[in-house]
Amino acid sequence: MTAPRLADRFDNTLARLRASGRPFAIATVVRTLDATSAKPGAKALILPDGTIAEGWIGGGCARGAVGRAGVAAITTGQPQFLSLRPEDLLAAEGVTPGEERDGIRFARNGCPSRGSMDIFVEPVLPRPRLVVFGAGPVALALTELAARFDLHRTLAAPGAAADLPEDAADSLQDGFALDTDAEGQRFIVIATQGKGDEAALRAALAAGADYIAFVGSRRKFATLAARLTESGVPAEALATIRAPAGLNIHAITPEEIALSILAELTLIRRSADRKEDAHG
Repeated sequence: MTAPRLADRFDNTLARLRASGRPFAIATVVRTLDATSAKPGAKALILPDGTIAEGWIGGGCARGAVGRAGVAAITTGQPQFLSLRPEDLLAAEGVTPGEERDGIRFARNGCPSRGSMDIFVEPVLPRPRLVVFGAGPVALALTELAARFDLHRTLAAPGAAADLPEDAADSLQDGFALDTDAEGQRFIVIATQGKGDEAALRAALAAGADYIAFVGSRRKFATLAARLTESGVPAEALATIRAPAGLNIHAITPEEIALSILAELTLIRRSADRKEDAHG
């Protein structure tokens, strides 16, 4: 049996990382000057700890700097442009290793070849996850409409994995328990509508999320919240739940309710993006 080609190994690792839902970065050599071991087009996959999972972008004199750029890209969510140059060229241009100018971060290339190499490092972050508890009309309308919003959609309810078609969401889950180790933004919408409301609320609070919303009236949620408080659920935790879910657009139909929820999610996501840009 022949060994897999490097390109096949790279593609297989890339597919596996994408499927895992974990963040990583792709480093691509875009320009080289003089002698360098890696050439334009060379790529590497970088994990959150800076290690290279697959690919080739040069020897040890380049791997450390590229690994650090990968960590920065994953942490900030912003691409990095790295320019590796011999120390004398850096000095001639008046820059020091680690300095950033006009979006270019400079690093010293200590390889004997004394070549220069520019590398673009792009973060690949997990898609925000929308988890919908319930399998009724609002839950189904929400997962269907959310397919257009670049969200990974999970429909979770007792029996959902057996009773619903596979294309109802990106994943179907039988029950309300969630993986608490999932990375990236997570939005939970409780659209159980009388079928497991309390269990869904407890599961949502235990899982933790950037957004938890309850589809139902204020009166209904207040009754459920009082019951949960009496059983020991902290009132401050319940206060973080948006009820009723969605922006007030006077929605009536399941599709209109789904639209109001996605409008609220869009507002939250884009507000977070603007805050990051303001502090970037």
